Amino acid sequence: MREALDAVEAALAANGQLGNRHHLAHLQVVHPRDAARFAALGATANIQPLWACHEPQMDDLAIPLLGAQRALWQYPFRSLIASGAQLAAGSDWPVSSPDPVQAMHVAVNRVAPGKRGEAFIRAERLTLAEALTAYTAGTARVNHADQTGRVAVGMLADLVVLDRNPFDGLPQEIHETRVSATFIGGQLVFQA
Repeated sequence: MREALDAVEAALAANGQLGNRHHLAHLQVVHPRDAARFAALGATANIQPLWACHEPQMDDLAIPLLGAQRALWQYPFRSLIASGAQLAAGSDWPVSSPDPVQAMHVAVNRVAPGKRGEAFIRAERLTLAEALTAYTAGTARVNHADQTGRVAVGMLADLVVLDRNPFDGLPQEIHETRVSATFIGGQLVFQA
């Protein structure tokens, strides 16, 4: 991440602000001193939260390889927000689920969907509102899709209807939320 942030810094120094919306993706390991650089450089932190939990690849491969100190620098979502960084969110599809609801579950709980156990670096959890904003307004912003990403008069009507309000249930139940309908440009394109 440091080298990528250095590259953004060098590009800005050489070219000035050209209206680009730089973003760095994945963010598995971010040194704590580098978290604040995202906001300072105007670079969006593009997270893939589905990976930020205890599972075999994390516990058997990543943590032993990184060591105790660097393992705690993984997926620092809360630290990024606290330092003023803007978040966008996506998936690592096709190597993981493209379902944003499952990933939002992990961003909020730091536990795999449908699993119980110790949260992975509990202090780095996001609120559901922060995770949802990263997947909607945050992703729209980095893609220059300024007429999407939020529900407001004059915005494009690309919407999903969920089978429940995930804000009304327990955080551990977020992953049970399903899409009932999808609208693109105000037109129904999917209905369960």
